[in-house]
Amino acid sequence: MIPEEKSGGLRKVLMPDKSRIFFYSLLAFAGGIFAGSFFDIPKTIVLAAALICVLLIAVFFRKGSRLVNFKITFASFLVIFFLLGVARYNAVHSKQLTLTKIAEASAQLIDPAQKHPIQVALYGYVSGEPVTKGDKQQFVFFAKETDALSRRIEINERVLITARPYPKYEYGQNLKVFGEIKLPQNSEDFDYQSYLAKDDIFTVSYYPEVSPGNLNLGPYEKIKIGFFRGIFRVKNAFEASISRSVHEPNAAFINGILLGSRAEIPTDVKNDFSRTSTTHILAISGYNITIIAMIISWFFLFFFRRPIAFWFSVAGIAIFAILTGAQASVVRAAIMGVLVLLAQREGRLSDPRNALIFTGALMVFLSPRILRYDVGFQLSFAATIGLIYVAPLIKRYFEKLPSFFSFRETFVMTLSAQFFVLPLLIYYFKNLSLVSLPANIIVLPIIPFAMLLGALTGVAGLILPFLGRLVGYFAWLVSAFELGVIKLFAKPSWAAVSVQFNWYAVILAYAAIIGFLIWLSRRSKKKENVGH
Repeated sequence: MIPEEKSGGLRKVLMPDKSRIFFYSLLAFAGGIFAGSFFDIPKTIVLAAALICVLLIAVFFRKGSRLVNFKITFASFLVIFFLLGVARYNAVHSKQLTLTKIAEASAQLIDPAQKHPIQVALYGYVSGEPVTKGDKQQFVFFAKETDALSRRIEINERVLITARPYPKYEYGQNLKVFGEIKLPQNSEDFDYQSYLAKDDIFTVSYYPEVSPGNLNLGPYEKIKIGFFRGIFRVKNAFEASISRSVHEPNAAFINGILLGSRAEIPTDVKNDFSRTSTTHILAISGYNITIIAMIISWFFLFFFRRPIAFWFSVAGIAIFAILTGAQASVVRAAIMGVLVLLAQREGRLSDPRNALIFTGALMVFLSPRILRYDVGFQLSFAATIGLIYVAPLIKRYFEKLPSFFSFRETFVMTLSAQFFVLPLLIYYFKNLSLVSLPANIIVLPIIPFAMLLGALTGVAGLILPFLGRLVGYFAWLVSAFELGVIKLFAKPSWAAVSVQFNWYAVILAYAAIIGFLIWLSRRSKKKENVGH
Protein backbone atom coordinates (compact mmCIF):
# COMPACT_ATOMS: atom_id res chain seq x y z
CA MET A 1 0.00 0.00 0.00
CA ILE A 2 1.42 3.40 -0.97
CA PRO A 3 0.98 6.13 1.64
CA GLU A 4 -0.97 9.21 0.71
CA GLU A 5 -0.01 11.72 3.39
CA LYS A 6 3.02 13.80 2.45
CA SER A 7 4.21 10.96 0.31
CA GLY A 8 5.61 12.85 -2.65
CA GLY A 9 9.17 12.87 -1.27
CA LEU A 10 8.89 9.30 -0.05
CA ARG A 11 7.88 8.08 -3.48
CA LYS A 12 11.05 9.56 -4.92
CA VAL A 13 13.26 8.12 -2.18
CA LEU A 14 11.75 4.64 -1.81
CA MET A 15 10.48 4.48 -5.41
CA PRO A 16 7.36 2.37 -4.90
CA ASP A 17 6.47 2.09 -8.59
CA LYS A 18 6.82 -1.38 -10.09
CA SER A 19 9.90 -0.64 -12.16
CA ARG A 20 11.91 0.70 -9.24
CA ILE A 21 10.69 -1.92 -6.77
CA PHE A 22 11.91 -4.49 -9.29
CA PHE A 23 15.28 -2.73 -9.44
CA TYR A 24 15.81 -2.48 -5.69
CA SER A 25 14.62 -6.05 -5.06
CA LEU A 26 17.16 -7.52 -7.47
CA LEU A 27 19.83 -5.16 -6.17
CA ALA A 28 19.17 -6.42 -2.63
CA PHE A 29 19.38 -10.03 -3.87
CA ALA A 30 22.74 -9.35 -5.53
CA GLY A 31 23.89 -7.59 -2.35
CA GLY A 32 23.03 -10.71 -0.37
CA ILE A 33 25.13 -12.89 -2.66
CA PHE A 34 27.98 -10.38 -2.38
CA ALA A 35 27.77 -10.39 1.43
CA GLY A 36 27.59 -14.20 1.50
CA SER A 37 30.76 -14.44 -0.59
CA PHE A 38 32.74 -12.39 1.94
CA PHE A 39 31.17 -13.34 5.29
CA ASP A 40 30.18 -16.71 6.72
CA ILE A 41 26.56 -16.04 7.72
CA PRO A 42 25.05 -19.05 9.54
CA LYS A 43 21.84 -20.56 8.23
CA THR A 44 20.11 -20.06 11.62
CA ILE A 45 20.71 -16.30 11.47
CA VAL A 46 19.36 -16.15 7.90
CA LEU A 47 16.20 -18.08 8.85
CA ALA A 48 15.64 -16.05 12.02
CA ALA A 49 16.06 -12.73 10.20
CA ALA A 50 13.72 -13.88 7.41
CA LEU A 51 11.07 -14.88 9.95
CA ILE A 52 11.32 -11.49 11.69
CA CYS A 53 10.91 -9.69 8.35
CA VAL A 54 7.84 -11.77 7.45
CA LEU A 55 6.27 -10.93 10.82
CA LEU A 56 7.03 -7.22 10.37
CA ILE A 57 5.40 -7.23 6.95
CA ALA A 58 2.35 -9.08 8.29
CA VAL A 59 1.96 -6.55 11.12
CA PHE A 60 2.69 -3.22 9.47
CA PHE A 61 1.26 -3.86 6.00
CA ARG A 62 -2.29 -3.93 7.43
CA LYS A 63 -1.98 -0.83 9.63
CA GLY A 64 -2.99 1.77 7.12
CA SER A 65 -1.04 4.31 5.13
CA ARG A 66 1.31 5.94 7.62
CA LEU A 67 4.73 6.63 6.24
CA VAL A 68 6.53 4.78 9.03
CA ASN A 69 4.49 1.64 8.33
CA PHE A 70 5.34 1.83 4.67
CA LYS A 71 9.03 2.30 5.42
CA ILE A 72 9.14 -0.75 7.71
CA THR A 73 7.20 -2.89 5.22
CA PHE A 74 9.34 -1.90 2.26
CA ALA A 75 12.60 -2.29 4.19
CA SER A 76 11.56 -5.75 5.42
CA PHE A 77 10.67 -6.73 1.87
CA LEU A 78 14.17 -5.76 0.65
CA VAL A 79 15.86 -7.53 3.56
CA ILE A 80 14.07 -10.75 2.57
CA PHE A 81 15.55 -10.48 -0.93
CA PHE A 82 18.95 -9.80 0.63
CA LEU A 83 18.62 -12.95 2.76
CA LEU A 84 17.58 -14.96 -0.29
CA GLY A 85 20.87 -13.89 -1.90
CA VAL A 86 22.82 -15.00 1.16
CA ALA A 87 20.96 -18.34 1.20
CA ARG A 88 21.65 -18.88 -2.50
CA TYR A 89 25.39 -18.36 -2.05
CA ASN A 90 25.48 -20.57 1.05
CA ALA A 91 23.65 -23.35 -0.81
CA VAL A 92 26.29 -23.37 -3.56
CA HIS A 93 29.28 -22.80 -1.30
CA SER A 94 28.35 -25.55 1.18
CA LYS A 95 27.99 -28.22 -1.49
CA GLN A 96 30.20 -31.22 -0.69
CA LEU A 97 32.49 -32.20 -3.58
CA THR A 98 33.92 -35.70 -3.82
CA LEU A 99 37.06 -34.78 -5.77
CA THR A 100 37.89 -31.98 -3.35
CA LYS A 101 37.81 -34.50 -0.50
CA ILE A 102 39.98 -36.89 -2.51
CA ALA A 103 42.48 -34.10 -3.29
CA GLU A 104 42.67 -33.16 0.38
CA ALA A 105 43.14 -36.79 1.37
CA SER A 106 45.74 -37.28 -1.37
CA ALA A 107 47.87 -34.51 0.10
CA GLN A 108 47.95 -36.31 3.44
CA LEU A 109 47.68 -40.05 2.75
CA ILE A 110 51.03 -40.72 1.10
CA ASP A 111 52.53 -44.18 1.02
CA PRO A 112 55.55 -43.90 3.40
CA ALA A 113 57.51 -46.42 1.36
CA GLN A 114 56.80 -45.18 -2.16
CA LYS A 115 56.04 -41.52 -1.38
CA HIS A 116 53.37 -41.62 -4.05
CA PRO A 117 50.05 -39.79 -3.63
CA ILE A 118 46.67 -41.35 -4.30
CA GLN A 119 45.78 -41.72 -7.98
CA VAL A 120 42.22 -42.09 -9.19
CA ALA A 121 40.45 -42.95 -12.44
CA LEU A 122 37.90 -40.49 -13.82
CA TYR A 123 35.36 -41.21 -16.56
CA GLY A 124 33.73 -38.37 -18.48
CA TYR A 125 34.19 -36.03 -21.43
CA VAL A 126 35.91 -32.81 -22.46
CA SER A 127 33.46 -30.03 -21.58
CA GLY A 128 35.35 -27.01 -22.90
CA GLU A 129 37.50 -26.06 -25.84
CA PRO A 130 41.08 -27.29 -25.26
CA VAL A 131 43.65 -24.47 -25.29
CA THR A 132 47.24 -25.14 -26.39
CA LYS A 133 49.91 -23.06 -24.66
CA GLY A 134 53.44 -23.83 -25.80
CA ASP A 135 54.33 -27.38 -24.77
CA LYS A 136 51.03 -28.19 -23.06
CA GLN A 137 47.28 -28.14 -23.57
CA GLN A 138 44.58 -27.51 -21.01
CA PHE A 139 40.94 -28.51 -21.04
CA VAL A 140 38.04 -28.76 -18.62
CA PHE A 141 37.07 -32.37 -18.00
CA PHE A 142 33.55 -33.12 -16.81
CA ALA A 143 34.03 -36.22 -14.63
CA LYS A 144 30.80 -38.17 -14.26
CA GLU A 145 32.20 -41.22 -12.46
CA THR A 146 35.32 -42.26 -10.56
CA ASP A 147 36.91 -45.46 -9.31
CA ALA A 148 38.25 -43.70 -6.23
CA LEU A 149 38.16 -45.37 -2.82
CA SER A 150 37.84 -48.87 -4.41
CA ARG A 151 34.33 -48.34 -5.74
CA ARG A 152 32.63 -46.77 -8.74
CA ILE A 153 30.71 -43.64 -7.75
CA GLU A 154 28.88 -40.88 -9.60
CA ILE A 155 30.36 -37.39 -9.08
CA ASN A 156 29.46 -34.88 -11.88
CA GLU A 157 32.35 -32.47 -11.19
CA ARG A 158 34.73 -30.39 -13.32
CA VAL A 159 38.51 -30.86 -13.28
CA LEU A 160 41.09 -28.73 -15.10
CA ILE A 161 43.43 -31.11 -16.93
CA THR A 162 46.92 -30.11 -18.05
CA ALA A 163 48.21 -32.56 -20.66
CA ARG A 164 50.93 -32.81 -23.30
CA PRO A 165 50.29 -30.95 -26.56
CA TYR A 166 49.64 -34.16 -28.49
CA PRO A 167 47.36 -35.85 -29.20
CA LYS A 168 44.92 -32.97 -29.62
CA TYR A 169 41.65 -33.39 -27.78
CA GLU A 170 38.33 -31.87 -28.78
CA TYR A 171 35.10 -30.86 -27.13
CA GLY A 172 32.83 -33.77 -26.20
CA GLN A 173 35.53 -36.43 -26.49
CA ASN A 174 34.82 -39.41 -24.20
CA LEU A 175 37.92 -40.06 -22.08
CA LYS A 176 39.31 -41.95 -19.11
CA VAL A 177 41.74 -39.91 -17.00
CA PHE A 178 44.02 -41.63 -14.47
CA GLY A 179 46.28 -39.63 -12.20
CA GLU A 180 46.63 -37.51 -9.09
CA ILE A 181 43.92 -35.00 -8.21
CA LYS A 182 45.17 -31.80 -6.55
CA LEU A 183 43.79 -28.59 -5.14
CA PRO A 184 44.77 -25.44 -7.13
CA GLN A 185 47.69 -23.59 -5.56
CA ASN A 186 47.65 -19.81 -5.14
CA SER A 187 50.71 -17.64 -5.72
CA GLU A 188 51.63 -14.39 -4.00
CA ASP A 189 49.93 -12.19 -6.59
CA PHE A 190 47.25 -14.50 -8.03
CA ASP A 191 44.31 -16.24 -6.37
CA TYR A 192 44.21 -19.28 -8.64
CA GLN A 193 41.62 -21.12 -6.53
CA SER A 194 39.11 -18.26 -6.82
CA TYR A 195 39.86 -17.86 -10.52
CA LEU A 196 38.85 -21.48 -11.15
CA ALA A 197 36.04 -21.51 -8.57
CA LYS A 198 34.03 -18.98 -10.57
CA ASP A 199 33.68 -21.70 -13.24
CA ASP A 200 32.88 -24.39 -10.63
CA ILE A 201 36.35 -25.94 -10.96
CA PHE A 202 37.90 -26.90 -7.62
CA THR A 203 40.50 -29.51 -8.53
CA VAL A 204 43.28 -29.91 -11.11
CA SER A 205 45.35 -32.75 -12.52
CA TYR A 206 48.78 -32.38 -14.14
CA TYR A 207 49.82 -34.73 -16.94
CA PRO A 208 47.62 -37.71 -16.05
CA GLU A 209 47.29 -40.79 -18.23
CA VAL A 210 44.57 -40.05 -20.79
CA SER A 211 42.94 -42.81 -22.84
CA PRO A 212 39.68 -43.32 -24.76
CA GLY A 213 36.69 -43.72 -22.45
CA ASN A 214 33.70 -46.03 -22.59
CA LEU A 215 31.20 -44.06 -20.52
CA ASN A 216 27.58 -44.28 -21.63
CA LEU A 217 26.07 -40.80 -21.91
CA GLY A 218 22.38 -39.97 -21.77
CA PRO A 219 20.41 -38.68 -24.78
CA TYR A 220 20.39 -35.08 -23.50
CA GLU A 221 24.19 -34.99 -23.15
CA LYS A 222 24.65 -36.57 -26.56
CA ILE A 223 22.46 -33.90 -28.17
CA LYS A 224 24.24 -31.11 -26.26
CA ILE A 225 27.69 -32.42 -27.17
CA GLY A 226 26.71 -32.82 -30.82
CA PHE A 227 25.35 -29.27 -30.99
CA PHE A 228 28.32 -27.60 -29.29
CA ARG A 229 30.82 -29.70 -31.22
CA GLY A 230 29.28 -28.46 -34.47
CA ILE A 231 29.39 -24.86 -33.23
CA PHE A 232 33.06 -25.12 -32.23
CA ARG A 233 33.99 -26.70 -35.55
CA VAL A 234 32.40 -23.78 -37.37
CA LYS A 235 34.32 -21.40 -35.09
CA ASN A 236 37.62 -23.17 -35.73
CA ALA A 237 37.02 -23.16 -39.50
CA PHE A 238 36.15 -19.45 -39.36
CA GLU A 239 39.30 -18.63 -37.37
CA ALA A 240 41.42 -20.67 -39.77
CA SER A 241 39.86 -18.83 -42.72
CA ILE A 242 40.85 -15.47 -41.24
CA SER A 243 44.35 -16.75 -40.43
CA ARG A 244 44.81 -17.85 -44.05
CA SER A 245 43.54 -14.57 -45.42
CA VAL A 246 45.26 -12.02 -43.14
CA HIS A 247 48.88 -11.83 -42.00
CA GLU A 248 49.76 -12.12 -38.32
CA PRO A 249 49.46 -10.55 -35.80
CA ASN A 250 46.51 -8.84 -37.50
CA ALA A 251 44.65 -12.14 -37.95
CA ALA A 252 44.96 -12.91 -34.23
CA PHE A 253 43.72 -9.39 -33.43
CA ILE A 254 40.67 -9.80 -35.70
CA ASN A 255 39.85 -13.20 -34.18
CA GLY A 256 40.18 -11.55 -30.78
CA ILE A 257 37.66 -8.76 -31.40
CA LEU A 258 35.27 -11.11 -33.21
CA LEU A 259 35.45 -14.26 -31.08
CA GLY A 260 37.41 -13.29 -27.98
CA SER A 261 40.28 -15.64 -28.93
CA ARG A 262 43.55 -14.44 -27.38
CA ALA A 263 45.77 -17.53 -27.46
CA GLU A 264 47.51 -16.58 -30.74
CA ILE A 265 48.05 -12.90 -29.95
CA PRO A 266 51.79 -12.26 -29.39
CA THR A 267 52.90 -11.31 -25.87
CA ASP A 268 54.30 -7.93 -26.96
CA VAL A 269 50.96 -6.99 -28.53
CA LYS A 270 49.13 -8.02 -25.35
CA ASN A 271 51.52 -5.84 -23.36
CA ASP A 272 50.74 -2.88 -25.62
CA PHE A 273 47.03 -3.37 -25.01
CA SER A 274 47.65 -3.60 -21.27
CA ARG A 275 49.76 -0.41 -21.14
CA THR A 276 47.08 1.54 -23.02
CA SER A 277 44.09 0.00 -21.16
CA THR A 278 42.58 -1.17 -24.44
CA THR A 279 42.49 -4.88 -23.53
CA HIS A 280 38.70 -4.61 -23.23
CA ILE A 281 38.58 -4.46 -27.03
CA LEU A 282 39.65 -8.11 -27.10
CA ALA A 283 36.97 -9.07 -24.56
CA ILE A 284 33.55 -9.55 -26.10
CA SER A 285 31.33 -6.92 -24.46
CA GLY A 286 28.07 -5.09 -25.02
CA TYR A 287 29.84 -2.90 -27.58
CA ASN A 288 30.86 -5.91 -29.68
CA ILE A 289 27.48 -7.60 -29.24
CA THR A 290 25.69 -4.44 -30.40
CA ILE A 291 27.76 -4.38 -33.58
CA ILE A 292 27.16 -8.09 -34.21
CA ALA A 293 23.41 -7.70 -33.59
CA MET A 294 23.26 -4.81 -36.08
CA ILE A 295 25.10 -6.82 -38.74
CA ILE A 296 22.83 -9.86 -38.23
CA SER A 297 19.66 -7.71 -38.30
CA TRP A 298 20.70 -5.91 -41.48
CA PHE A 299 21.43 -9.23 -43.17
CA PHE A 300 18.13 -10.96 -42.33
CA LEU A 301 16.03 -7.87 -43.09
CA PHE A 302 17.03 -8.37 -46.73
CA PHE A 303 15.24 -11.75 -46.75
CA PHE A 304 12.52 -11.62 -44.08
CA ARG A 305 10.02 -9.27 -42.55
CA ARG A 306 11.01 -7.59 -39.29
CA PRO A 307 9.17 -10.00 -36.89
CA ILE A 308 10.88 -13.04 -38.45
CA ALA A 309 14.23 -11.25 -38.68
CA PHE A 310 13.96 -10.57 -34.94
CA TRP A 311 14.00 -14.28 -34.07
CA PHE A 312 16.90 -14.92 -36.43
CA SER A 313 18.76 -12.05 -34.74
CA VAL A 314 18.13 -13.57 -31.30
CA ALA A 315 19.34 -16.97 -32.52
CA GLY A 316 22.38 -15.32 -34.07
CA ILE A 317 23.27 -13.56 -30.80
CA ALA A 318 22.88 -16.84 -28.88
CA ILE A 319 25.12 -18.76 -31.30
CA PHE A 320 27.66 -15.93 -31.24
CA ALA A 321 27.75 -16.08 -27.43
CA ILE A 322 28.39 -19.85 -27.63
CA LEU A 323 31.11 -19.38 -30.25
CA THR A 324 32.98 -17.01 -27.94
CA GLY A 325 32.90 -19.48 -25.06
CA ALA A 326 29.90 -18.00 -23.22
CA GLN A 327 32.08 -15.84 -20.96
CA ALA A 328 30.40 -13.75 -18.26
CA SER A 329 30.72 -10.49 -20.17
CA VAL A 330 29.41 -12.14 -23.34
CA VAL A 331 26.36 -13.64 -21.61
CA ARG A 332 25.61 -10.28 -19.93
CA ALA A 333 25.90 -8.44 -23.22
CA ALA A 334 23.88 -11.09 -25.08
CA ILE A 335 21.00 -11.01 -22.58
CA MET A 336 20.94 -7.20 -22.63
CA GLY A 337 21.04 -7.22 -26.42
CA VAL A 338 18.06 -9.59 -26.59
CA LEU A 339 16.14 -7.45 -24.06
CA VAL A 340 16.76 -4.34 -26.16
CA LEU A 341 15.64 -6.14 -29.34
CA LEU A 342 12.53 -7.40 -27.54
CA ALA A 343 11.71 -3.92 -26.26
CA GLN A 344 12.04 -2.52 -29.78
CA ARG A 345 9.85 -5.30 -31.17
CA GLU A 346 7.11 -4.60 -28.60
CA GLY A 347 7.36 -0.87 -29.22
CA ARG A 348 8.52 -0.08 -25.69
CA LEU A 349 11.60 1.82 -24.61
CA SER A 350 14.22 -0.34 -22.97
CA ASP A 351 15.20 0.58 -19.42
CA PRO A 352 18.98 -0.01 -19.39
CA ARG A 353 19.14 0.12 -15.61
CA ASN A 354 16.55 -2.62 -15.11
CA ALA A 355 17.96 -4.64 -17.99
CA LEU A 356 21.39 -4.48 -16.38
CA ILE A 357 20.24 -5.47 -12.89
CA PHE A 358 18.05 -8.26 -14.27
CA THR A 359 20.97 -9.64 -16.28
CA GLY A 360 23.34 -9.40 -13.32
CA ALA A 361 20.88 -10.97 -10.85
CA LEU A 362 20.15 -13.82 -13.26
CA MET A 363 23.84 -14.53 -13.80
CA VAL A 364 24.78 -14.44 -10.10
CA PHE A 365 21.76 -16.62 -9.31
CA LEU A 366 22.99 -19.25 -11.76
CA SER A 367 26.65 -18.86 -10.74
CA PRO A 368 26.95 -16.94 -7.43
CA ARG A 369 30.75 -17.05 -7.29
CA ILE A 370 31.24 -14.80 -10.33
CA LEU A 371 30.17 -11.71 -8.36
CA ARG A 372 33.34 -11.86 -6.26
CA TYR A 373 35.77 -13.91 -8.33
CA ASP A 374 35.12 -13.13 -12.01
CA VAL A 375 37.23 -10.10 -12.97
CA GLY A 376 35.65 -9.87 -16.44
CA PHE A 377 32.17 -9.84 -14.92
CA GLN A 378 33.12 -7.03 -12.52
CA LEU A 379 34.82 -4.89 -15.16
CA SER A 380 32.02 -5.39 -17.67
CA PHE A 381 29.32 -4.33 -15.23
CA ALA A 382 31.36 -1.43 -13.88
CA ALA A 383 31.86 -0.11 -17.42
CA THR A 384 28.15 -0.45 -18.19
CA ILE A 385 27.23 1.35 -14.95
CA GLY A 386 29.57 4.13 -16.03
CA LEU A 387 27.79 4.40 -19.37
CA ILE A 388 24.35 4.48 -17.73
CA TYR A 389 25.01 6.84 -14.83
CA VAL A 390 28.19 8.81 -15.52
CA ALA A 391 27.77 9.67 -19.21
CA PRO A 392 24.45 11.59 -18.79
CA LEU A 393 25.98 13.70 -15.99
CA ILE A 394 29.18 14.73 -17.77
CA LYS A 395 28.10 15.08 -21.40
CA ARG A 396 26.95 18.69 -20.91
CA TYR A 397 30.53 19.65 -20.01
CA PHE A 398 31.84 18.50 -23.38
CA GLU A 399 29.30 20.08 -25.72
CA LYS A 400 32.01 22.21 -27.34
CA LEU A 401 33.87 19.17 -28.60
CA PRO A 402 33.45 18.47 -32.33
CA SER A 403 30.75 15.95 -33.25
CA PHE A 404 32.22 14.68 -36.55
CA PHE A 405 32.73 10.90 -36.72
CA SER A 406 30.89 10.71 -33.36
CA PHE A 407 34.01 12.09 -31.66
CA ARG A 408 32.11 13.83 -28.85
CA GLU A 409 29.95 10.78 -28.09
CA THR A 410 32.95 8.43 -28.19
CA PHE A 411 34.91 10.72 -25.88
CA VAL A 412 32.10 10.94 -23.30
CA MET A 413 31.33 7.21 -23.40
CA THR A 414 35.00 6.23 -23.14
CA LEU A 415 35.65 8.66 -20.29
CA SER A 416 32.55 7.43 -18.41
CA ALA A 417 33.44 3.75 -18.69
CA GLN A 418 37.13 4.28 -17.87
CA PHE A 419 36.26 6.51 -14.90
CA PHE A 420 34.06 3.88 -13.26
CA VAL A 421 36.34 0.88 -13.85
CA LEU A 422 39.52 2.69 -12.80
CA PRO A 423 39.68 1.45 -9.15
CA LEU A 424 39.18 -2.17 -10.29
CA LEU A 425 41.77 -1.84 -13.05
CA ILE A 426 44.35 -0.53 -10.58
CA TYR A 427 43.49 -3.24 -8.04
CA TYR A 428 43.72 -6.18 -10.46
CA PHE A 429 46.42 -5.04 -12.89
CA LYS A 430 48.47 -2.86 -10.52
CA ASN A 431 49.11 -0.13 -13.07
CA LEU A 432 47.51 3.08 -14.27
CA SER A 433 47.57 3.93 -17.98
CA LEU A 434 48.14 7.63 -18.65
CA VAL A 435 47.34 7.25 -22.36
CA SER A 436 44.13 5.24 -22.02
CA LEU A 437 41.71 8.02 -22.96
CA PRO A 438 43.32 9.21 -26.23
CA ALA A 439 44.13 5.64 -27.29
CA ASN A 440 40.53 4.51 -26.78
CA ILE A 441 39.07 7.60 -28.45
CA ILE A 442 41.06 6.94 -31.62
CA VAL A 443 40.67 3.15 -31.72
CA LEU A 444 37.05 2.54 -30.63
CA PRO A 445 35.27 4.26 -33.59
CA ILE A 446 37.24 2.04 -35.98
CA ILE A 447 36.33 -1.24 -34.27
CA PRO A 448 32.96 -1.72 -36.08
CA PHE A 449 34.73 -1.49 -39.46
CA ALA A 450 37.40 -3.95 -38.35
CA MET A 451 34.72 -6.38 -37.10
CA LEU A 452 32.63 -6.09 -40.26
CA LEU A 453 35.60 -6.53 -42.59
CA GLY A 454 36.93 -9.35 -40.41
CA ALA A 455 33.59 -11.18 -40.52
CA LEU A 456 33.37 -10.76 -44.31
CA THR A 457 36.93 -12.02 -44.64
CA GLY A 458 36.14 -15.17 -42.65
CA VAL A 459 33.01 -15.93 -44.68
CA ALA A 460 34.67 -15.12 -48.02
CA GLY A 461 37.66 -17.31 -47.15
CA LEU A 462 35.35 -20.24 -46.44
CA ILE A 463 33.72 -19.82 -49.84
CA LEU A 464 36.85 -19.15 -51.91
CA PRO A 465 40.39 -18.66 -50.52
CA PHE A 466 41.28 -16.04 -53.15
CA LEU A 467 38.17 -14.03 -52.26
CA GLY A 468 39.10 -14.24 -48.58
CA ARG A 469 42.56 -12.81 -49.27
CA LEU A 470 41.04 -10.02 -51.35
CA VAL A 471 38.64 -8.90 -48.63
CA GLY A 472 41.29 -9.67 -46.03
CA TYR A 473 43.55 -6.97 -47.46
CA PHE A 474 41.09 -4.29 -46.32
CA ALA A 475 40.65 -6.00 -42.94
CA TRP A 476 44.44 -6.03 -42.58
CA LEU A 477 44.62 -2.32 -43.47
CA VAL A 478 42.12 -1.29 -40.78
CA SER A 479 43.58 -3.61 -38.13
CA ALA A 480 47.11 -2.43 -38.95
CA PHE A 481 46.04 1.15 -38.25
CA GLU A 482 44.55 0.16 -34.88
CA LEU A 483 47.55 -1.93 -33.83
CA GLY A 484 49.86 0.88 -34.94
CA VAL A 485 47.98 3.45 -32.82
CA ILE A 486 48.06 1.20 -29.76
CA LYS A 487 51.78 0.48 -30.23
CA LEU A 488 52.50 4.20 -30.63
CA PHE A 489 50.72 5.12 -27.39
CA ALA A 490 52.28 2.19 -25.49
CA LYS A 491 55.84 3.07 -26.51
CA PRO A 492 56.66 5.91 -24.02
CA SER A 493 58.10 4.73 -20.71
CA TRP A 494 55.55 6.91 -18.88
CA ALA A 495 52.53 5.41 -20.71
CA ALA A 496 51.69 3.34 -17.61
CA VAL A 497 52.78 3.75 -14.01
CA SER A 498 52.76 1.15 -11.26
CA VAL A 499 50.04 1.71 -8.65
CA GLN A 500 48.73 -0.74 -6.05
CA PHE A 501 45.31 -0.84 -4.37
CA ASN A 502 43.94 -3.14 -1.69
CA TRP A 503 40.24 -3.87 -1.17
CA TYR A 504 39.88 -1.07 1.36
CA ALA A 505 41.27 1.41 -1.16
CA VAL A 506 38.84 0.11 -3.81
CA ILE A 507 35.88 0.60 -1.45
CA LEU A 508 37.02 4.10 -0.52
CA ALA A 509 37.58 4.98 -4.18
CA TYR A 510 34.06 3.90 -5.16
CA ALA A 511 32.60 5.72 -2.14
CA ALA A 512 34.35 8.88 -3.37
CA ILE A 513 33.16 8.29 -6.96
CA ILE A 514 29.54 7.76 -5.88
CA GLY A 515 29.73 10.84 -3.62
CA PHE A 516 31.08 12.88 -6.52
CA LEU A 517 28.31 11.66 -8.84
CA ILE A 518 25.62 12.52 -6.26
CA TRP A 519 27.10 16.02 -5.90
CA LEU A 520 27.28 16.41 -9.68
CA SER A 521 23.67 15.22 -10.08
CA ARG A 522 22.39 17.71 -7.51
CA ARG A 523 24.41 20.50 -9.10
CA SER A 524 22.93 19.69 -12.51
CA LYS A 525 19.38 19.69 -11.11
CA LYS A 526 19.94 23.07 -9.46
CA LYS A 527 21.13 24.54 -12.75
CA GLU A 528 18.10 23.09 -14.55
CA ASN A 529 15.74 24.58 -11.94
CA VAL A 530 17.43 27.98 -12.24
CA GLY A 531 17.14 27.79 -16.00
CA HIS A 532 13.40 27.15 -15.75
